Amino acid sequence: MNAFLLLQANPSDWALFFGHFHPLVVHLPIGFLLIAGLLEIGRRTGRISLSNSTMSAILFWSAVSATVSCVFGYLLSLGGGYDIDILTEHQWQGIGVAVFAWVAWAVSSDRFMHRIPFGNALYAPALVLTLVLLMAAGHHGGALTHGSDYLTQYTPEPFRGLAGLPPRAAAVAFKAEPITDVNQAMVYAQIVNPILQTRCIQCHNAEKSKGDLRMDTPAMLKKGGEDGPIFVVGKGADSEMIKRCLLDDSDEHHMPPKGKTQLTDQQVTLLTWWIDQGASFDKKVADLTVNDAVKPALASLGRDAGPGGAITAGDRTLAVASATPSAPRPVSPVLTMKVPVADPKVVEELKKTGLLVLPLSKENNQLEVSAVNVRTFSDAQAALLTKISDQLVWLKLSDTQVGDGAVASIAKLKHLQKLHLERTAITDAGLRQLTSLPYLEYLNLYGTAITDAGLSSLAGLKSLQTVYLWQTKTTEAGIATLKKALPNLEVVGGMSGNSVALGK
Repeated sequence: MNAFLLLQANPSDWALFFGHFHPLVVHLPIGFLLIAGLLEIGRRTGRISLSNSTMSAILFWSAVSATVSCVFGYLLSLGGGYDIDILTEHQWQGIGVAVFAWVAWAVSSDRFMHRIPFGNALYAPALVLTLVLLMAAGHHGGALTHGSDYLTQYTPEPFRGLAGLPPRAAAVAFKAEPITDVNQAMVYAQIVNPILQTRCIQCHNAEKSKGDLRMDTPAMLKKGGEDGPIFVVGKGADSEMIKRCLLDDSDEHHMPPKGKTQLTDQQVTLLTWWIDQGASFDKKVADLTVNDAVKPALASLGRDAGPGGAITAGDRTLAVASATPSAPRPVSPVLTMKVPVADPKVVEELKKTGLLVLPLSKENNQLEVSAVNVRTFSDAQAALLTKISDQLVWLKLSDTQVGDGAVASIAKLKHLQKLHLERTAITDAGLRQLTSLPYLEYLNLYGTAITDAGLSSLAGLKSLQTVYLWQTKTTEAGIATLKKALPNLEVVGGMSGNSVALGK
């Protein structure tokens, strides 16, 4: 039966699509059944006058919605990553809710109540059992999503003792050990694990392991998930753990998922540095090489612990300055711009190359193009993009074979707002051609060979708001120069001029 419940032999997109509606649909039977229970209590105590037909109608829709919820819940379970014991209990309890809701409806219905032996006697027990199973299923559903102790984690005394729960000190959520001396801090225990606990463990733990990945212990972290190890020792940039964090948050593979609390730039910097330095689980900061990119992030840990959080390396001292919150950025004018509908023949031509051509705004006829499924996309093929220069607003060419030759075509995409060129062959020469893009706000250059010389050409992009420079050949000096020209620019790459100051 467990094998049936957890059949995961490549579930179809349709199955997973409908399965993801389970958390939405499941609230319908909850609402209907709670109303039915309250009305029945009111009717039996004489406080409410209610006809059998009205109660029967409420129970009918309770049973229907509970059944649909069971189907969607089963489809959701095909995605895997849940504790099998809790999932099995949750599923059978959900099925029980649907079954007894149908029984309660049948014995209360004018159509069937006289045909069912002892129908009147069955009604109250069926309704009570439905409500009991509903509460049990809700508890286990919460446990699948948030952990088995989600409801009881903060239970105060004396109720903890009465319920047989352990003392609260042993049950509270993970709390990082304070860092008083950054150089003596244990890298994994005091820096890496707290990041994982607050950003990753909720979906990757002993009870819920999405993608068969657990990150709650060093052994499980080393093991990886269904696609293998999530980090390559000594190579942070090549580690799936880091790659997923650096994807645009609109990408379905981005981690943490959109809607969850995201990692900060400093947290990504620290994780990358830990992997680059060998992903050790028992070394201190002082045992590893501290480069300029990671010093601001480490210094912030010292600052958070209290005054005097400075890290020294040679004759360079990193000090942390206060950051000024930035004002909300206005909506890009290009996103409200209505353009002609793209030629369907051109769209079909692009799709034949393997590109995904997606509607960004149906009302304004704007498009997003992604090469996520065609890593062989080349400079020659990039010329096709100019045929939808009016409509193309977001372009993702990450991990493709494009280089400077493609930029000549990209420079003609006059309405481009977001451009992904991470891990491509673009160089400084190609970067200089992007200055003709008046609406470009987002540029990802992670893992490219650009230097400060190419970076300086971005000063002409007055609309630019965010640029990713992870694993490039740019320097602190080059970034500082660019930020002088574009004071509101957010530079993501382990160094943020808004939050740190590096003195000598």
